[in-house]
Amino acid sequence: MPADPGLDRLANATLLVPFESYDAPRWVLDGLADGMAGVCLFHNNIADPEQVARLNRRLSEAAESPLVSLDEEGGDVTRIGQRQGSGYPGNAALGQVDDTDLTRAVHRSLGAELRELGFTLDLAPSADVNTVAENPGIGTRSFGADAALVSRHTAAAVTGLQEGGVAACAKHFPGHGATHQDSHLELPEIGADRELLFERELKPFQAAIEAGVQSILTAHIRLPELGLTGPATLAPSVVTGLLRSELGFDGTIVTDAIEMDGVSARIGIPEAAVQALIAGCDLLCLGRFVYADQVERIRAAITGAVAEGRLSAERLEEAAWRTSRLRAWTADRPTAEVVERIGLDSARRAVRVDGELGTLRDPVVVEIDAPPGIAVGEVPWGLSPWFPGTERVDADSARSDDVLAAARDRDLVVVVRDAHRYPATRTLVSELCRARPELVVVEMGLPAWRPQCRVHISTFGAARVNGQSAAEVLGARAEASVG
Repeated sequence: MPADPGLDRLANATLLVPFESYDAPRWVLDGLADGMAGVCLFHNNIADPEQVARLNRRLSEAAESPLVSLDEEGGDVTRIGQRQGSGYPGNAALGQVDDTDLTRAVHRSLGAELRELGFTLDLAPSADVNTVAENPGIGTRSFGADAALVSRHTAAAVTGLQEGGVAACAKHFPGHGATHQDSHLELPEIGADRELLFERELKPFQAAIEAGVQSILTAHIRLPELGLTGPATLAPSVVTGLLRSELGFDGTIVTDAIEMDGVSARIGIPEAAVQALIAGCDLLCLGRFVYADQVERIRAAITGAVAEGRLSAERLEEAAWRTSRLRAWTADRPTAEVVERIGLDSARRAVRVDGELGTLRDPVVVEIDAPPGIAVGEVPWGLSPWFPGTERVDADSARSDDVLAAARDRDLVVVVRDAHRYPATRTLVSELCRARPELVVVEMGLPAWRPQCRVHISTFGAARVNGQSAAEVLGARAEASVG
């Protein structure tokens, strides 16, 4: 049977695709011209501001107001700051400061910077209430563990981003903060019943809706207390029932990446895309590595599902209409100004020092490595830009005696990231603290574990500005140069 060009175009209108390089390939430009909703850029698409601005202009010329999106949360999850670390603190730092005017201003500046680069949709902020400190997928991406705090800062972030000129996308509905697994790799579970879900997880999303958020992104999690054995992204009861009907959200519903194992490992990416649309999602974020051939298979699966009667034409038309309405909203938005140093100034306000920090002289700085989360990727972190000679060690192979020998007759600063998640890191730090109780520990993740040392510094994130803030605290009392 020959393809139906009208149906193909409707299917295209639900696709947010990645691509391979710094330049837009022909299949993407042709797809945009043929109705594809837009693109999602990742690290492999961004070399520097000039390159990405040029790329985004080319993409925007291919169709009328395509969605040009990315995951730019500030803090640990950054695409525009991938090479040097973000110039904005993440949500945990802003939640620690707990000044909603500041959160709004930071996100307004971030939104303005993204708009200047040609982006129109930011898959942020994270609206997850991070009640499980060991959560491998959220952590410092969350404003905190208190639903009321997360709600007010989610609303402020949404307002700020959209004042900056980009559409915001609150995520990960109905909440990824109480999980012990990463949905990139498996299907996490939240053991919350309906009452707890409304009391905790859903409050920030309701706040985002009241703030006028243009889109909400679903989570690949299961909710057995609600009778949900599969991912929420594919559940009509969650997407259409909970989000649309009960919370009253009328904007665009975006899936988290369809290539993630939490949603497609058992059924494949094309079938996951079809089921997401059936459930009520409008825009399919295809992930990092879903390129031309697989995009074609997804499109064929969608049109095939309509032909079979599994996916109604009306549902596909509704999804296409919602993405079209989002694209229209992004066109010619008024923008704000990028505020110089607002990221650094807010990161400075978030730093907490527990203990009396005396004068440090010629300190030895040792960083204990931590694997990056999948959402974070390889982004620089630590204090080495301000303390030349900083050494990074692996907790599984490093010996405390060697670290102590290198710091003999000098002050010792140990830098960790989410130490509570890594037993070997905690063991190494504890050994060092027993031998040198006066040492300084700098935690650049969540400060969920406090070692027995005299001074503990928390930055609530590992962005470049978080590192500089910690370095300034140390450098104000050190002979080492901080710049």
